[in-house]
Amino acid sequence: MRLSKPAAFVLQASIILFFLASSAAPTPLYAVYQAAWGFSPVTVTMVFGIYALAVLVTLLVVGSLSDHVGRRPVLLAATALQAVTMIVFATADGVGALIIARILQGVATGAAAAAVGASLLDLDRTRGTLANAVMPMLGTATGSLLGGLLVQYLPAPTRLVYVVFGIIFAVQALAVTRMPETVTPRPGALASLRPQFRLPPALRPSLLVAAPVLLAAWALAGFYGSLGPAMVRRLADSSSLALGGVALFVLAASGALTVLVLHHRSARTMLTVGTAALVVGVAITLLATTTASLAMFFVGAVIAGGGFGAGFQGAIRSVLPLAPPDQRAGVLSILYVIAYLSMGVPAVLAGLRAVHGGGILTTGREYGIAVMTLAAIALVSLLVRRPAEAASYTMRA
Repeated sequence: MRLSKPAAFVLQASIILFFLASSAAPTPLYAVYQAAWGFSPVTVTMVFGIYALAVLVTLLVVGSLSDHVGRRPVLLAATALQAVTMIVFATADGVGALIIARILQGVATGAAAAAVGASLLDLDRTRGTLANAVMPMLGTATGSLLGGLLVQYLPAPTRLVYVVFGIIFAVQALAVTRMPETVTPRPGALASLRPQFRLPPALRPSLLVAAPVLLAAWALAGFYGSLGPAMVRRLADSSSLALGGVALFVLAASGALTVLVLHHRSARTMLTVGTAALVVGVAITLLATTTASLAMFFVGAVIAGGGFGAGFQGAIRSVLPLAPPDQRAGVLSILYVIAYLSMGVPAVLAGLRAVHGGGILTTGREYGIAVMTLAAIALVSLLVRRPAEAASYTMRA
């Protein structure tokens, strides 16, 4: 019995939600691993960054594969691999095993991201565009909060959260076998595995508008995902593991809410609002680190999160709906490559700076200034672009 199209849509939206939730779940656990295995903040950011690198490489290799072999085979392999990855996490006994788990998780997520994103558009172009922007942020928020609560208040903190996610992925893998295929397989699968950026010429102007915003927004996500937990605990003068996941939760939840509120606005409006909010939100966050105000830190996180959500949604809607159906997975993989490269590389550099420079708070301030600079450049680019030219990149939801 095949799933109906509405049921298949819900299934695939849940896949991207729980994939991103599981990627955020280790965030509050880093302090536990650090205490047990005695590694430095550099290792934390490297474990964080290796996941982004694995996603990046996978997107480059298999980002277009589902355009050729179909969405279902790629999603079945990705969900099955993700279920296995949760076992590796749950049994990890050192940094090496943790890195292996993060690599496997990145491979599974990279394979699923482009296939799910394209399939959601195949099923419903309008709702699919919205889901592509909301689900990753909602998943990140869910994973960071759920991970923190499970770790803080339930037994077996380094195992239970992965067991829960492992069961979910196993069920999803079974459900994928029942979902309808949304594309007709076509030749060229092996050729598509060669890493390349294949962007239709008509989409290149739109990507030039969206790319700087993606760069600033996802660099911010890397900041909150890698250094955020330690900064919050430092500002709160607390060792609470649940508190460590709150910063990323606030950022991602605010982003998801902003997308839901503003999704009827034009893509260019969302890009402009997003970059402006990034500048303001990060500025407030930096002020909070100077005044040691935890409340102000979270106010900044809410505003910056809104900027992250609006900017990411605007970027997706500026580019992806313009792609032909048989090229959507490949185009989406390019957007995610930019996003994960922007998230992973600065996070690793920040970890090195935190150890060999001025510590967590000083590094956080420097990182925040860099994000503000990127967002300001993107904002100026949007504002000076001629209205007639920008209008050709604008799409309504």
